[in-house]
Amino acid sequence: MSDAASHSAGWRPATYYPDPAIHAFDPRFEKYWLKLSAVERLTTGLRWAEGPVWFGDGRYLLCSDIPNQRILKWEEETGAVSIFRKPSNFANGNTRDRQGRLVTCEHGGRRVTRTEYDGSITVLMDSFDGKRLNSPNDVVVKSDGSIWFTDPVFGLLGNYEGYKAEPEIDMNVYRIDGATGKATIVAEGILGPNGLAFSPDEKILYVIESRGVPNRKILAYDVSPSGDKLSNKRVFVDAGPGTPDGFRIDIDGNLWCGWGMGDPELDGVVVFSPDGVMIGRIALPERCANLCFGGVKRNRLFMAASQSIYALYVNTQGAPGG
Repeated sequence: MSDAASHSAGWRPATYYPDPAIHAFDPRFEKYWLKLSAVERLTTGLRWAEGPVWFGDGRYLLCSDIPNQRILKWEEETGAVSIFRKPSNFANGNTRDRQGRLVTCEHGGRRVTRTEYDGSITVLMDSFDGKRLNSPNDVVVKSDGSIWFTDPVFGLLGNYEGYKAEPEIDMNVYRIDGATGKATIVAEGILGPNGLAFSPDEKILYVIESRGVPNRKILAYDVSPSGDKLSNKRVFVDAGPGTPDGFRIDIDGNLWCGWGMGDPELDGVVVFSPDGVMIGRIALPERCANLCFGGVKRNRLFMAASQSIYALYVNTQGAPGG
């Protein structure tokens, strides 16, 4: 079945190998493509799936369902789906810190929080210089324990993914020091900062500019040797008609990016090599907003795609920090 036919028909699992939803645009993608693996739909019925994060110690995946004000839990051993948190304060991006605790961006609270081992919630940041944050979107944790997150205004635009309000502060990328908790602005002037991730050696930070003109872009910054500042802003990828959102990076430095907006030729996941070449694609019948690596060997790609969560085994692993 072609991508367009599959898209119009809704979800249809592959009936043979290799899965026709997977496409190699460059020979470099072949090493990551397991020809006896197919895209699986784990669950559906969400309103807008975002922020997947893997808990290997519990063998489960958490995923935000922003408009439904909940975080869902999918268990790998049983396939059971349950509500992990409701209300979620319009939770969006999630990750884990170096102590294994859940770190969450909340549109509703306009804050970044940490869930402690006992289930209590600690507010890590909700303002800067006396001004409320906008709607923290996506978050990653660096090896030094620092927390980096983007703060666009998307959750303030209406009452579907947050609470309608006027912004008090510019859209920035922030860093929270892992030792002191002090917050600093590390990148400004980005039009709609969205997904972000570090290269495996943490020398580059990539950030999605989701309101870029005329197209969305993936920006790249050099990380200072001290690990707390950015420089040399540049365009890594001009997305053209594509809509990159959230993404994660594998151990070889490839970017696995959520992609699409209702177009069967775009919806799904695209993969960029470290030199910015699109080397592969995973077609889905829905736009993919975000993804993460997980599973026992961290070689299973979990994709939060509009109303569903999908998974695919790949021949690589996610880099630490996401």
